[in-house]
Amino acid sequence: MLDMTVRYDEVVGPLRTAYDAGAAARDRVDKEPWKLAERQGFADRLSPGARLLEIGAGTGQDSVHFQRQGFEVVAADLSPEMVERCRAKGIEAYAMDFLQLEFPAASFDAVFAMNCLLHVPNHDLPEVLATIRAILRPGGLLFIGVYGGGESAEGPLVGDDHVPPRFFSFRTDEQLLGFATDRFDVLDFHPVVVDRHRRFQSLTLRRPGSE
Repeated sequence: MLDMTVRYDEVVGPLRTAYDAGAAARDRVDKEPWKLAERQGFADRLSPGARLLEIGAGTGQDSVHFQRQGFEVVAADLSPEMVERCRAKGIEAYAMDFLQLEFPAASFDAVFAMNCLLHVPNHDLPEVLATIRAILRPGGLLFIGVYGGGESAEGPLVGDDHVPPRFFSFRTDEQLLGFATDRFDVLDFHPVVVDRHRRFQSLTLRRPGSE
């Protein structure tokens, strides 16, 4: 991992290529139990029938789970191949990146972002969070889950098995919370130590109820 200053529009194309190529393999991978627990913890905070957007939805496994729980689900991913796999599962899905979430203002009760905002450079994360905030209704909830909490670093991941290697932004807890609290209220933050190499940052936020 090399420190570097990059912009999101520089990394989105290679990310799309990498995830298009890996869609079939990713669709066969079962989710780890801790991810299922994080997902359900967020679902338990939502009102019945809530309208939920999953961004960075991948092949739609989480979206299917939310839909089966009675939520009105929409999925978005930058990879057209991933989007097609979401649609094949019966999910309303769109090929969009984080800066082009073309939905009406205040049209969702919740946004779920599991392991996708770690592909956004720090330079562009405030704009991405502002875009998400705009499509959330006042009082709406946002889940952000990313790996991090050690040293801050940005760049392609050494040894990544995707082609081309994906860009990652790893943030300290203080950095992540600093970005979040500029636009949201924090409901919960906790780390999950997955193994000796992975530490997950779980963050549940609320859009303030009044402007």
